[in-house]
Amino acid sequence: MTELPATHPERPTEPEAERTVTIERMIHAPREVVFEAFTTVDHLSAWWGPDGFTTSTRAFEFREGGEWVFTMHGPDGADYAEWIQWREIVAPERIVLLHGEHAGDPNAFDSVVTFDEVDGQTRVTLSTVFPTKQLRDTAVEEYHAVEGGAQTLAHLAAHVEG
Repeated sequence: MTELPATHPERPTEPEAERTVTIERMIHAPREVVFEAFTTVDHLSAWWGPDGFTTSTRAFEFREGGEWVFTMHGPDGADYAEWIQWREIVAPERIVLLHGEHAGDPNAFDSVVTFDEVDGQTRVTLSTVFPTKQLRDTAVEEYHAVEGGAQTLAHLAAHVEG
């Protein structure tokens, strides 16, 4: 990720801790299996998203600088445009990504996904840093980001454990 200069007008002024949401789950599967499920479109399409959501992919290239362009279909019939750019990939340990509605989205947020091996299992930690505290609060309060993230990781667990 590119660090903005301390005096840059777009640099966040709130502390990172106030702009962050972290979700963690222990998954009963080897790290390489969990990492693969997070990095191939066929796997992602099977588990990505909170309860009741499905995903349709328009473009997918898993490499640093590559993009995943997709639509999330909500249980209420609403469609949500989504875009992810893979920023850093350290297989099978870590993925850094930028997630928004589209390329250039000013409200896009950075996420780091880590895959830690623990006695043959995998602890997945998803840490998301929003551009502002207000965007974080909106994601948590209006869009239920914590619950949705926990549900998404539960779907990942069910996918690789089943």
